[in-house]
Amino acid sequence: MALYRDQGVVLRTMRLGEADRIVTMVTRGHGKVRAVAKGVRKTKSRFGARLEPLSHVSLLLYEGRELDIVSQAESLDHFRVIRDDLDRMGRAASMLEAVDQVAQEREPSPRLYQLLVGGLRAVAAHDTPLVLAAFFWKLLSLEGAHPLLEQCATCGAEDGLEAFDMGEGGVLCRSCRRGSPISPEALDLLRRILGGGLADALNQTPCPASVDLEHLANRSLEYHLERRLRSLGVLDGTAASSLAARRWSGAWQRSSG
Repeated sequence: MALYRDQGVVLRTMRLGEADRIVTMVTRGHGKVRAVAKGVRKTKSRFGARLEPLSHVSLLLYEGRELDIVSQAESLDHFRVIRDDLDRMGRAASMLEAVDQVAQEREPSPRLYQLLVGGLRAVAAHDTPLVLAAFFWKLLSLEGAHPLLEQCATCGAEDGLEAFDMGEGGVLCRSCRRGSPISPEALDLLRRILGGGLADALNQTPCPASVDLEHLANRSLEYHLERRLRSLGVLDGTAASSLAARRWSGAWQRSSG
């Protein structure tokens, strides 16, 4: 079996046998990788805690026919700030789930890997839901679904842009409007996020436009994926209560084995 080194972020894990786990990761050089971590659930495992969801690790792996084998794992970032905060944990879990859906096994995508690492670092540094919305918009752009924001996606008009429809590919004018309404403030914020002004946007006081943009980002990504993101359930409405968040967090960690 070929031996190779890489860096990755653990997306999810699954129990295997009495002591092993299957670890699914998005890596810098090999795309999405599924690998067996032998003995990782034993108390004396040498790298058990390093292969939990969210962990950013440096890896040494043996390439297998279907599943690779983890030989070494060194922690690069455990994201303790995220793990100690339920709101941040929910946002990070949504990032992991979204990347898990778009990443292809053994198809290298360094930009996707970099986007996820940068997104998790932003979650750790900024306690705002706008981080997740911005991540979703950048993920859509990376996936080839960059929205048209400067003119109507249907008729090309540049004035009176007041709606957004992912099926049409971006914003729509008053005459062509369908989908969801979008305010001038939200449209300006979206342009800044996708135009390189995310850092400034995250450092500003949250505004109503950011809330609108968050809901629009969630719907747009789910439209692109053609499925609901399970992790978003605890971030919307009454499901975002502290009790619901704790129950979800516990269930998510239990499912990770």
